[in-house]
Amino acid sequence: MDTASRPKTLDEIKQDVLRRAEKHLSPFNHVRLEDAERAVATLTSLDRDQWAEAWCRVGLPYEAKGDELARRGAPRAQTAEAYYNGFELCRMGRYPCASTPGKQQAYRHSMRIFRKASRHFPVPVEVVELPFGRGQLVGYLQVPAAAARPPVVMHWGGVDGWKEDRQRASGMMHALGIATLTVDMPGTGESPLRYPDPDAERGFSTFLDHLSQRPDVDGSRIGVWGGSFGGYWAARLAHVEAKRLRAAVFQGGSVHYGLQEKWLRPAFSTGASGYLFGPASMFEARSQAMGVATLEELLKIAPTLSLLDRGLLDGPCAPLLCVNGKLDDMAPVDDIYLLLEHGAPKAARIYPKGGHMGRTPGMPEDEITKLITDWLALRLGTPQKPPMHADERR
Repeated sequence: MDTASRPKTLDEIKQDVLRRAEKHLSPFNHVRLEDAERAVATLTSLDRDQWAEAWCRVGLPYEAKGDELARRGAPRAQTAEAYYNGFELCRMGRYPCASTPGKQQAYRHSMRIFRKASRHFPVPVEVVELPFGRGQLVGYLQVPAAAARPPVVMHWGGVDGWKEDRQRASGMMHALGIATLTVDMPGTGESPLRYPDPDAERGFSTFLDHLSQRPDVDGSRIGVWGGSFGGYWAARLAHVEAKRLRAAVFQGGSVHYGLQEKWLRPAFSTGASGYLFGPASMFEARSQAMGVATLEELLKIAPTLSLLDRGLLDGPCAPLLCVNGKLDDMAPVDDIYLLLEHGAPKAARIYPKGGHMGRTPGMPEDEITKLITDWLALRLGTPQKPPMHADERR
């Protein structure tokens, strides 16, 4: 794909990795600086498989450490931390998407280590597997013990943040007495679907069916939250599943304007300023989610997803919170204004100096997440914050 902007050099990417890791900025929120330094020190090119190998080389010893701690019966938090460090590093190996053999292997490593870590989390993880067509849907359900039949939020990220990557947001909701189900949106992770698939929407509805039938969560109090490119699905579900949802959060996504060629063509050439590898990498991840190989194919399919053109925006809508930064160059803030101009009244928080997802220079990384989780707790009717278990104070 031709780009009007100069691609980042290897040295520039190395410097950016270390800058982000030092400040715990996305996507290095949980990566230790010393581990990032060890990984980038071995990089000699921008080859995707070399990138994957470099991060896994640092990450896999943490898995071995976790195995040893688990064998000795070490404290859960210590064991979970070792495994989680290994997961995060292998996750960076597949970032932003598992597009090559080496990155696919890194993704398999990350999933395996995450599931080992999850056995030691303060809130246990249940792997939910639901038959769907010729494949299956997979999600991670966590129900905090302190809450009896709590409400539940199903949430997911964008093209580069998958279900294993949502633990920090889940933990903040657990502390508020909310159960969580993290899933992969179409075109990411273990999802058997792609964005344009006719059954893509039904995948989410199948999870809602499952939650409504469980005895350990309150299926009458369900919320959804989609981030980045996944925000689209939260807005879509807020309309098509209006009767079953108590709340929905649309963060940093697109519903119409961000799906048009007028926006997408420059976004894939000179936009995506916050993306680690630049706009070409964002195209790689989004095209994989869409199931296309070329920009022209994507530009043809993306507009067909418009919620405005599908006639949904003036129909019923669950309570919807719209969040983004005014300066986002990956998803236009105009799509929030469009949602506000149609149908039932909605809530919105637009950060005037914020970029993608609302992230604003100098703002604590969890500030927006807290705003969203507090809003969800209010809409879902949770009780006062339950006592925190000792293992959760970390």
